[in-house]
Amino acid sequence: MFQNLQSLFAPAVMERLTLVVNHVLASESVATERLRPHAGRRIALTALGWPALLPPLPPCVFRVTPAGLLEWCGLEPEDGADLWLRLDASNPAALLARAVAGEMPAVTVDGDATLAGDINWLLQNLRWDVAADLERMFGPAVAQQLHRLGSALARALRGALQGVAQVRDRLRPRT
Repeated sequence: MFQNLQSLFAPAVMERLTLVVNHVLASESVATERLRPHAGRRIALTALGWPALLPPLPPCVFRVTPAGLLEWCGLEPEDGADLWLRLDASNPAALLARAVAGEMPAVTVDGDATLAGDINWLLQNLRWDVAADLERMFGPAVAQQLHRLGSALARALRGALQGVAQVRDRLRPRT
């Protein structure tokens, strides 16, 4: 059953994720300038240690376009990527908490050195300015309220996830 749901929802989710990433890339001209020379190269993102109880993640392989943006390669296998980005996903709740906090997860990068250097630069320097996007969509007054609400929800989620992690650590058998 989960396989059927994944085959229905995974492409839609990955396409939306690609749109968000491209929006962030396009907001900084230096980001697309760094990726343009790598047009046609493939980047694979792999989640290591993903819990078996959760539905498997779809293949996350992206091709760099001539415009310096990313294109999701669909359900193609990850073989033949020019660059591999591997992140520890053994604790998805902690990974989500770090993402909500704006922290970058630890990523292992393997493959083409030049592409790896540019991707590493993007990971360290590129941030999504959510407040600016909200202001463009709704105006400054509404955007400020939405951003404040979103920040409060993010803090609450981060606190809840940290609490769950603390309970888990207390219940974990000691060796």
